[in-house]
Parts: sequence; C-alpha cells; structure tokens
Amino acid sequence: MIKNEYKYSELTSKIIGCAMTVHSELGNGFQEVIYQRALEIEMAEEEIEFSREYEMPIYYKEQQIGTRRVDFLVAGSVSVELKAIIQLEDVHLAQAINYLEAYDLEVGLLINFGAKSLQFKRLSNRSFKQRNQGNPKIK
Repeated sequence: MIKNEYKYSELTSKIIGCAMTVHSELGNGFQEVIYQRALEIEMAEEEIEFSREYEMPIYYKEQQIGTRRVDFLVAGSVSVELKAIIQLEDVHLAQAINYLEAYDLEVGLLINFGAKSLQFKRLSNRSFKQRNQGNPKIK
C-alpha cells in the first residue's frame, strides 16, 4: 500500500491500516463520532502523532476568514476527514479537497466507515502554497 510517488505515503498507509482495524472490529452502522473515538485509540496505540478535532484557519485570498475543525491533523501535515455514510459521493471528495486548499495542507485522507467495506481516498492539494512556514502546532 506504500507508494513512493505519494507524499507522506508511509504515514497515510499507517493511518489507513488503523482505519481498517477499526472497521474490521466495529463494522459499519455507527455514527461518525464512534469511529472517530475508535480511530483515536488505534492511532495512539500505533504511536502516530495527531490532534483530534484540530481547529484550522480558513483562508481566502491570503487572508484568514474563519476556522473549521478537521477530524484529525496527523503529524502536523495530513488532514483526515471521516464519514459514516453508505457511499462516498463526488460532493464528499470535493468538500475534502476544498478543506485541504482552505487549510493550505498538501495531503489528506477521506475515510468512510459507513460502507460494508472501508472506503478511503488519498487527497492531494494541487494549489498547496505552504503559507504557514513550518507545520501547525499540535496541542
């Protein structure tokens, strides 16, 4: 699952592995917050550095216009958005990519626990600017 052409491939693969473990233990059918709590436990056990419900600034034309909480900010570099719906649709993918652009993060994951099999998408921000010199601080 690790592909060197993907930035943060090793890290995103570990996150996806944690999500697979959670999905195999819980199955589908729970609310998103249940999967969020379980993934928090799994990533902590794997010693992955993260912050849950991390408040991120939203930018428009280089100006901060508000904030939004990302489900997980991993290693100060990768956003992880969770869903617990029957099927991921294009609108969910577009929303997650918009968040990456608004957060000015280069890489993200969209993970859906609601389907029979775990669904995940690796996301890349093609307009990444690295506005914040260095990574956001993890609380």
